[in-house]
Amino acid sequence: MAPVNLEHHRTHNLLLASKLLNQRETASPFTLVLDDLEQSARPLLRDCIKRAQKSCTRVIFVSLETLRRPSGVDVFVPLWQHGIDNLHRRLNEVVQGSNSDQRSLILIDCLNLLSSNSSSNLPALLSSYLRPGISLLAIYHTDMPLGNASSTAQAYQPAPLNMLRYLATTIISVHSFHHLLEQKAARDRGVGQPSFGLNQGLEGIIVGEGAQGQEGLVMELEFRRKSGRGVKEWYYLPRDGIEISGLSQRTSSASKAMGGERIILLEDHPKWRVAKTEIHNNVDEMAEGVTFNLGLTERQRQDREGVVLPYFDAQNGGGEGGRILYDIGAEDDFDEEEDEI
Repeated sequence: MAPVNLEHHRTHNLLLASKLLNQRETASPFTLVLDDLEQSARPLLRDCIKRAQKSCTRVIFVSLETLRRPSGVDVFVPLWQHGIDNLHRRLNEVVQGSNSDQRSLILIDCLNLLSSNSSSNLPALLSSYLRPGISLLAIYHTDMPLGNASSTAQAYQPAPLNMLRYLATTIISVHSFHHLLEQKAARDRGVGQPSFGLNQGLEGIIVGEGAQGQEGLVMELEFRRKSGRGVKEWYYLPRDGIEISGLSQRTSSASKAMGGERIILLEDHPKWRVAKTEIHNNVDEMAEGVTFNLGLTERQRQDREGVVLPYFDAQNGGGEGGRILYDIGAEDDFDEEEDEI
């Protein structure tokens, strides 16, 4: 990919993440957030509430595991008091009583209980609120068992998580930044990646070291357009009051141009870029005493990024199948006999 196109791609993904988190123009009617014990989605939930306050969006918080009303919430619906069976009736009362001209954001802190409840039709319940002016953001804990109620489901009914992935227009998976750094360092060294928490399979270990990062979290965002084409990118969201030191001038300028947006691309984080620099340094150390060059010069790296691969041209060829286009270079040895074959 050419440098100009790469920069355009980076800017586009940053603007897309800002638009989705700020719920502008109801870009994503249903956002599904996946978390686990290693990294909770609570910091992301608080960030979405603050963004909704700035945009004068009405926040409706549906609580299944939250005991206290979070700050910045306009309507708090504690289902642990009213019961799960009364969710549809209670939400209808809240939505119908709101101003039709004001945008609304419905937050559900746990979908696992609704998924395990055999009496609730989750697709019909969620789809009933996907209307203009209303956005839905719900959290699903991927490491929480569904319970005994799920065993009574029909044999051909899909798993609740698969069904939620199918319904969602945006899927955000949160990860611990410390864990991703450790796994990346292991991949760079060519060794096995470490596991954390329940994935370690060791008795007594529930949460791994470095879980619930105090500085910020990593978001794996997948957005599905109306055309069906998806956009996937990794982002870093710092916690409130924490500034990222060592950002490049390009990243800082992009943040100011977007009105002080806090979210950045994961690859722009200083600690992530330092890991890449260490890889090149290790390659240079390995090259000492070797008769050939293991690395690439800056000119060679730019030429490689500017190469247009054959399948890019085939996508615009208009049904020419798998035809491969090849331009003969000056250094190629042209053989007429082989060309005829």
